[in-house]
Amino acid sequence: MSGPIGGEHEEVSVVGFEVPRSPDSSYNNPLPTVEEEARDPPLVPPHLQHTLLSFPTSRDGLSSLPLPQNVTLNHLYIESRESPRSVVALGITHRYRSKYVTVVLYKPVQRR
Repeated sequence: MSGPIGGEHEEVSVVGFEVPRSPDSSYNNPLPTVEEEARDPPLVPPHLQHTLLSFPTSRDGLSSLPLPQNVTLNHLYIESRESPRSVVALGITHRYRSKYVTVVLYKPVQRR
């Protein structure tokens, strides 16, 4: 492949393989109607509500958190607390082999 970077792309062909075309119907989706826009968003599945951000904290600080469920990994969560609040907590949990890493970000909320 020669040519300048960012130049026009030539169509690549591989012997015995032809890239299928996208169907024309995938480009002409109808616009949502007023009724569709007025509907409530879908409910969150109940297993996604059990995150480490919603787990009650212990007073001694020595107890460990429970292992997260596999379905809650790699999802961004926001702390659910009633207002008024001065800080919002966002969290995400990753797994690496048998270890779990949770990153929590705290952001101050501007008061009006």
